[in-house]
Amino acid sequence: MEHKNQTTVTEFLFLGLTDLLHQKIVLFFMLLFIYLVTLGGNLGMITLIWLEPKLHTPMYFLLNHLSFVDICSSSSIAPKMLCDIFAKRKVISFVGCAAQMCFFGLFVATECFLLAAMAYDRYTAICKPLLYTLIMSQRVCVQLVIGPYAMALISTVTHTTLTFCLPFCGPNVINDFFCDISPLLSLVCADTWTNKLVLFILAGAIGVLSGLIIMISYVCILVAILKIQTAGGRWKAFSTCSSHLVAVSTLYGTLFFIYVRPSSNSSLDINKVISVFYTMIIPMLNPIIYSLRNKEVKDAFRRKFERKNVLIGR
Repeated sequence: MEHKNQTTVTEFLFLGLTDLLHQKIVLFFMLLFIYLVTLGGNLGMITLIWLEPKLHTPMYFLLNHLSFVDICSSSSIAPKMLCDIFAKRKVISFVGCAAQMCFFGLFVATECFLLAAMAYDRYTAICKPLLYTLIMSQRVCVQLVIGPYAMALISTVTHTTLTFCLPFCGPNVINDFFCDISPLLSLVCADTWTNKLVLFILAGAIGVLSGLIIMISYVCILVAILKIQTAGGRWKAFSTCSSHLVAVSTLYGTLFFIYVRPSSNSSLDINKVISVFYTMIIPMLNPIIYSLRNKEVKDAFRRKFERKNVLIGR
């Protein structure tokens, strides 16, 4: 009877990042720049891999999908966020909120598993170089891509369905700039113990499984590198993993800071700043990390640039 007397929520309101006009102006142009660099960098990486035959290898096949996932995860948040910066009412519909949470969660979880697949690829290349082409066949590469999408889809659909089947009776104000599961569950007018348990189990499974694959792969890689006699050989082997290590450390470190550390009301504003980092900045950083720290990508870009200059000169 209590629920019947309450109004069902049909839309949500974001508090956003700031109410100060000068901060809004700075934020808008900064975040717009970051989003454009994200689109340009990742689309450039996808195009370069597609056009350059020397990059048609398992590693770059996986990197191609990582760039696609970064574009999608950023695009599920950035356009709405940019539109809301100067809006008086930062509103999103009930269905729109569910869609945003579902798509963003899908691509973040997929990225975790893709990074694990890339760690396995590096393990195979360094620890089993003679069998690399046999192990990392085209079929295996496709499976290493389909698997992350499938597991992420199951997890995200489960979270979204369980969350939005709960009664939202008000208030409808989300202390964030996008629909994240934790602030949404705080608005539910029912017991959310089951949802939090499922969230803990599935999110833990994603983090533990992908993290274990990465850790075990790098332990084996470290052992193999230490067996290499020359310093130059060790450095060459390590350099093939450095870009991936930076990408893994950045993403997992940020997610750990937000979702694993104890939360408190005083940390909400800090969480929003960190959320900007992993929703907007990490997708921008990945193509920069792989282009600046990867000799093959730099060489491929240089060849394309020189070829373009030759054609223009003619």
